[in-house]
Amino acid sequence: MKTLVIYHSEHHGNTEKIAKTISTALNTELLRSQNIDIDNIHEYDLIGFGSGIYYGKFHQDVYSFVDKLPEQGEKKSFIFSTTGSKAYSDRAHDSFKLKLKEKGFKVIGEFSCPGFDTALSSEGINKGRPNADDLKAAEQFAKNLRNK
Repeated sequence: MKTLVIYHSEHHGNTEKIAKTISTALNTELLRSQNIDIDNIHEYDLIGFGSGIYYGKFHQDVYSFVDKLPEQGEKKSFIFSTTGSKAYSDRAHDSFKLKLKEKGFKVIGEFSCPGFDTALSSEGINKGRPNADDLKAAEQFAKNLRNK
């Protein structure tokens, strides 16, 4: 199964750490959302989409990329995120899954973990996250995708 992991990581590299972990576990290609040739998407059987959560949503670059895609005809996908607040990630995941379904993707899994966040405070929250346990959980999530 040919797989692609697409991500956007803006401030602290939180999502990039998770994206690299998932990509390594799946032995797959990893691309930033702004570096993708839409014409090549048809080559992949499974596509993962990841982002930090920004004010309750996936980053606009990831949304814009999906908006440009043609209908996918039940292509398998998964989503992942890092966030300062679990409440925001649940809402963001629901919204992004809906966007993917509108494009014909079948979402077969999702993963989220805390990420260091300085949006509301210069000291930040979730310092040191994602940590080794988060990365291990992301790796296990990726391995479980193989069985779906």
